[in-house]
Parts: sequence; C-alpha cells; structure tokens
Amino acid sequence: MTFFFQSWGMTHDWAWFTATIAGILLIALPLMLAVAMIIYADRKIWAAMALRRGPNVVGPFGLLQSFADGLKVFLQETIVPSAANKGLFLIAPIITFTVALMAWAVIPFNSGAVLADINVGLLYVLAVSSLGVYGVVIAGWASNSKYPFFSAMRAAAQMISYEVSIGFILICVVLWAGSFNLNAIVWAQQGHVLGLFNGFVFNPLLFPMWVVFLISGMAETARAPFDLTEAESELVAGYQTEYSSMSFALFWLGEYANVLLMCALNAILFFGGWLPPLELEVLYWIPGWIWLFIKIFLFFFVFSWVKATVPRYRYDQLMRLGWKVFLPLSLAFVVIVSGYLMLTRYG
Repeated sequence: MTFFFQSWGMTHDWAWFTATIAGILLIALPLMLAVAMIIYADRKIWAAMALRRGPNVVGPFGLLQSFADGLKVFLQETIVPSAANKGLFLIAPIITFTVALMAWAVIPFNSGAVLADINVGLLYVLAVSSLGVYGVVIAGWASNSKYPFFSAMRAAAQMISYEVSIGFILICVVLWAGSFNLNAIVWAQQGHVLGLFNGFVFNPLLFPMWVVFLISGMAETARAPFDLTEAESELVAGYQTEYSSMSFALFWLGEYANVLLMCALNAILFFGGWLPPLELEVLYWIPGWIWLFIKIFLFFFVFSWVKATVPRYRYDQLMRLGWKVFLPLSLAFVVIVSGYLMLTRYG
C-alpha cells in the first residue's frame, strides 16, 4: 500500500504513514461493524436455543438492534461514583477496548494481507491479550465497591491460570510450524495430514491441544461457563457494576472483539486460517478471506452454543481445571510433541 501512495507523489515516509493509518482503519472499522453484528447473532443463537424469537423489531429481522442499543448508551449520562478514583475509573474501559483492537494488527486475513507481518506475531498476540485483564482489574479497584473488587481479584487469578496453559499449547504449534510468524504457521498447515487435510487439528498429537485451547480461550475471554468475573448471581455485574453509558459499552465492545480474536486464533493456529479445509484445487477458487470468516463464525457459534447450554462453573472448579488438568496436560504434550519431532524430523 506504501507504493500506491508513493505513486501519488508522496515521499516514502508520508506514504508509509498514510498506508499504516489506512490499514488500521481497514481493520478497525469493519471489526466494529462485525462486533455489532455478532452481538445480534449471539442473541439470536441464544433465543433459538431457548425457543424464543430474539431481536426482531428494529430493522429487517432485527438487524439494527445493536445500533439502537449503541445509540441508547451513547445518549445516557455517564455516572461516576463519588468515592471512585475518577481517572482510573474512566481509563479502565478505554484500556480494555484499545487492547482488544491492538492484537488484530498481526492477524493475517489472507496470504500477505496483514497490517504488521512480524516474525514474532504469536508472541505479540500472547503479550497483548495478557494486557486485557488490566482494564478489568483497574475497573474493579477504581470503583471503590465490594463486588467490583471481588471481580477484579477473580479476573487476575483466572487470566494467570489459563494464560499458562495457552502458552504451552502455543509452544506445541510453534515447534511443529517452526515459526512464530502467523503467516508461516498457516502455510505449515497446507496438506499437513496425508497431503489432503489443511490444519493442525487433523494431527493426532495436536488435536487434544486444540480442545484445550478452545476451552482455555473461553476462560481467557471470561465467556460462559467461565464468566466468574461478572457472575450476576454473586457479584451483581462484577467489574461493570458501577459503569453506565459509553464506558459500559466499551467493555462490551472490548469483550466481543476479544471473543472474535480467540475465534480467529482457533482458525489460524489449528484450522489452516485462510486455507480451504481440503487441499483441492477447486476449493482455492473461493478467496482465502471468505474461508477465514466462515471458520471464525463457526467458532463463534460454538462460543454462543456453550454460553446458552452449559451452566457456570464454581470458582474452585475453574481453578482446578486450569491448574490440575490443563497445565499438566499441556506440559506433557510439549514433551511428547518435541520428542516426536526430534525422532522424526531432526533425529
């Protein structure tokens, strides 16, 4: 894109700057639209599973419901509790929202169609996704209220518990792909099994790691059945209790952007990203970004399905699953995968 702006007579520095801003807008604006649409899809899926209609009044088939809700919160008054730390209280939702967008900089939508094609893309995603918990912790502490503070403590413990397992799972993927670059990881999955199936998920040694990654992704994004940070039966609304207006909406936008990111990572790391599921020439006629979006939506359907059907875990069950089941399992598979690769690829 830099060359395109240079052809308009811009210097290289200005062309690079303009191309970067254009790339950011090309990702951020459609992502915001996608978040509005998946909130609608989420509500429709829950409604279908409960034999209800869901949003069906605002716009055709209720498609404009999310925009009506956005307009409603935009016009509401922002109330800051008198005993809250005002600066931190207002900056917390901004942190959550901003960090949720930052990770998308290294997500490849097609071969080479990525804002920042860096060699350590996977490390960048891991680092940025870890920062998301700061918004929740700061919101809980700054509210100066009992339930948000409990929520903040839960969020910190939950993030640490499942981040460790996710780290070990990513080590397995990196060992097999031989790169931290997300483009390279996708290409490593081409014809991975029998020269026919595109995706690490078809590999018997990596399939269990995908299952653990999917469940850990739900815990990492605090989706049901792991939404202990905002358990309404215990904590009113958790860290969001004292929030209203756009500050409340930013938490929602950040949460759903993170859910979409986890769906994208499932598709890219285990299901071949923009590659078709089978290594057949006819399937390559469909553009890669369409395959990626189909996979993302399928994973989002699974996230919604689980939220609509699985009851919430107790907190001790959440911790036990993270530390006593997922951590030993992922650590064991790091040893198994590295041992297998040493015997077959490097031995």
